[in-house]
Amino acid sequence: MKNFKITKNTIAAALLGLTLTATSCVNDLRQEPITEVTAASLYKDFGNYKNLLAKLYGGLAVGGQSGGDGNGDIADIDGGFSNYMRLLFVLQEITTDEAVIGWNDGSLHEFHKMIWTPANEFNNAMYYRLYTEIAFCNEFIRNTSDEKLSQNGISGADLDEAKVMRAEAQFLRAQAYYHLLDLYGNVPFVDETTLGSVPKQMPRAEVFAYVENQLKEAEAGLKAPKSNEYGRVDKATAWSLLARLYLNAKVYTGTERNADVIAYCDKVIGAGYALKNNYESLFLADNHVNNPENIFSIVYDGTNTQTNGGTTYLVHAAIGGDMVAADFGVNGGWGGLRTTKAFVQKFEGSDKRGRFYTDGQTLEINDLGNFNDGYAFIKYKNLKSDGTPGIHDNWVETDLPVYRLADVYLMYAEAVLRGGGGNMATALSYVNALRTRANASSVSVLTLDFILDERSRELSWEMTRRTDLIRYGKFTSSAYLWPWKGNVKDGIAVAEYRNLFPIPNNDLVVNPNLVQNPGY
Repeated sequence: MKNFKITKNTIAAALLGLTLTATSCVNDLRQEPITEVTAASLYKDFGNYKNLLAKLYGGLAVGGQSGGDGNGDIADIDGGFSNYMRLLFVLQEITTDEAVIGWNDGSLHEFHKMIWTPANEFNNAMYYRLYTEIAFCNEFIRNTSDEKLSQNGISGADLDEAKVMRAEAQFLRAQAYYHLLDLYGNVPFVDETTLGSVPKQMPRAEVFAYVENQLKEAEAGLKAPKSNEYGRVDKATAWSLLARLYLNAKVYTGTERNADVIAYCDKVIGAGYALKNNYESLFLADNHVNNPENIFSIVYDGTNTQTNGGTTYLVHAAIGGDMVAADFGVNGGWGGLRTTKAFVQKFEGSDKRGRFYTDGQTLEINDLGNFNDGYAFIKYKNLKSDGTPGIHDNWVETDLPVYRLADVYLMYAEAVLRGGGGNMATALSYVNALRTRANASSVSVLTLDFILDERSRELSWEMTRRTDLIRYGKFTSSAYLWPWKGNVKDGIAVAEYRNLFPIPNNDLVVNPNLVQNPGY
């Protein structure tokens, strides 16, 4: 049984029916998810706190206030399309060699072609989704300060738990700012103290420092690794994101932080996580059961979390052509996601991570809009380990891993190769442990390029690929090409400014403090 449930009822209780929409960043950040009068009432009763916290986690899992992403959080876009993880997949995966999309919905086709503009509605929805999450977190943090908790008479064990919840909210806010830092660079800043003011734009290096500080503060208040409810963050989650932050520090600040990567990877590894024996089972409908590898996952159960984003999207959208939907535990395919030959060719034949559906599919992609062009990639399923389907044949039950030990192993190895210290023999053992599980041949020497490819093999479709390619200088440059990069069949280099996405035009119009990213 999944412990921490996110339901439309808990979300409604948290907001008392008030939907936060985002027509512009400034207007969004001036709104409160809960009015002061309402908040004063809600936070007097500790019995409400878990539902209020559930809304923050719900902001990662679903796109609206009712089943199937109805009554969406973000204005002017469907709730399913505006789901946090679905949008993150679009920006982090469809822009790379790992995924192409067959749909021509609005400006969606622009991402793999790398021709997006500041008017792109999916880019804008990601930006507003992140600030919506920040607004919800700010409200929770503001109302659980030591002063407010004292005023509301929260004491004893309830007080201790409220402080843990505040640390969780602080982590979730820092995570949203991490994604803003990574995707947009210099971004507007707002926290629990700035309500009502026009946000000022914070330089990227300062956003980095803020995220670092917030994660360390959150870490101090979070529960020990593996001691919180499943589906809620703990100290190891903070360590994992700190390692990821430091791994990309040179991109964000110009300064390497690889020794810090190793230090935080060591913390996670020392907390007792272990690889799951079967790679495929990490992405099945019972992946919450006896899973020693996942550090933090977004919880789906097929009943309460009914969304067209998350793993529902990842399962349905990857089925098309001659594929049988029942083989994936669902009632149909959406005929959208496939992959490129550049990704397919990274796998040796025995590697269990390289699972592709090829019947009726061509390796070459001549038409991005044709599902049969490009191999279909098999990863997420709505099936349990015993082959039985999830509880619902449309809404997928599979949890979505956000941080897992395999990623930590690979971050450690890369940081060693980049001169951060650590131990090369240990790094090699971590990489070979992953390859042994996958039935791939062991290696005796590690190189940075090999680690980049291994990250693609191990972490495919887990929303890290764009960031990885940028760190290696291969996202926009001619150093690595893949089909339809730059809107050319064999791929071409694109302008370096596309390492960042544009700030939405709407925000530039209403906020005189903002400057658009170069090139847009």
